[in-house]
Amino acid sequence: MVQSGVGYPMVGFHFRVEFALSSASYDMQFRDVSGLSMELDEESVTEGGENRFIQRLPKRAKYPDLVLKRGMLQDSELREWCRAAIQEMDIQPVTVWVILLNEQHEPLQTYTFINAWPKRWQLSDLNAESSAVVIETLELAYQYFTVN
Repeated sequence: MVQSGVGYPMVGFHFRVEFALSSASYDMQFRDVSGLSMELDEESVTEGGENRFIQRLPKRAKYPDLVLKRGMLQDSELREWCRAAIQEMDIQPVTVWVILLNEQHEPLQTYTFINAWPKRWQLSDLNAESSAVVIETLELAYQYFTVN
């Protein structure tokens, strides 16, 4: 018997997002998640007498913003959280989980974002000549993330 997910690459279209903010599942459905990366910042140090190279030393990890996109909902606790943070400076950091799922909707890998807070909220352009869904984009800053 082949274990699910073993030996096969994970797919990027089967995922869910959860916030330690709202229990409403309709408020956690996103079509696009980006910003899942990490890198080490570095410091360049020149040594006296060494002209062949510059020492490059690791400093600390840095993480880009987490960007979530979805069709705009009429009533959203998540959007209210963003509005309160941006308009009223009522910033309440929360934990956010991005979970990759297998074909049985079971977690394969979980990305846990610590102390996430809304940095930007954006609405797609409105166009009377298009029948497109209105897309809202949430950009979240956070301290760091872990992979489980």
